[in-house]
Amino acid sequence: MTPTLTPFTFDEFLRAIDDLAARLRGDDWGAQLLVGVGRGGLTPAVFLSHATGMQMVSIDFSTPIPEFNAALIDTLAARTRAGERLLFIEDINDSGRTIAAIRARLSAAGAHAACTRFAVLLDNAVSAERIDYAWRTIDRTVTKDWFVFPWEAVAPRAAIMEDAEEVPERIA
Repeated sequence: MTPTLTPFTFDEFLRAIDDLAARLRGDDWGAQLLVGVGRGGLTPAVFLSHATGMQMVSIDFSTPIPEFNAALIDTLAARTRAGERLLFIEDINDSGRTIAAIRARLSAAGAHAACTRFAVLLDNAVSAERIDYAWRTIDRTVTKDWFVFPWEAVAPRAAIMEDAEEVPERIA
């Protein structure tokens, strides 16, 4: 089955950032540091950093280089033990696999769970993981479209299709 590629437009992206920034400014929890999750969460994290004035760091789960994911998560876990509140940013919570891996690593490193939250542009209501902030919620049992974010739109179509077909039940 060929997936339906649905652009997540730049205008939608800006509306999502505005909405999430307003929610963060109005939230008593008070995130202190934004953590962009590479690759998809990096652009939203940069925009949220500018919109809120919060500092931002990044981790990378798109490559298997421990110094850019596991080691950095261990450092971030230590910051939560000191009481710092971290907001991890992703573009989509689809299967929940990336968020689960981050939570597991944070837990293994002794992070205080109350000091970590997650924000996404799109949240799959039937994902294995729950998040704290989302601009829009979809239900993968109904919505089978593969959303193409502005930063992905420059990729070759074959690469986009490969990503879409990685977990066939999401789009079938």
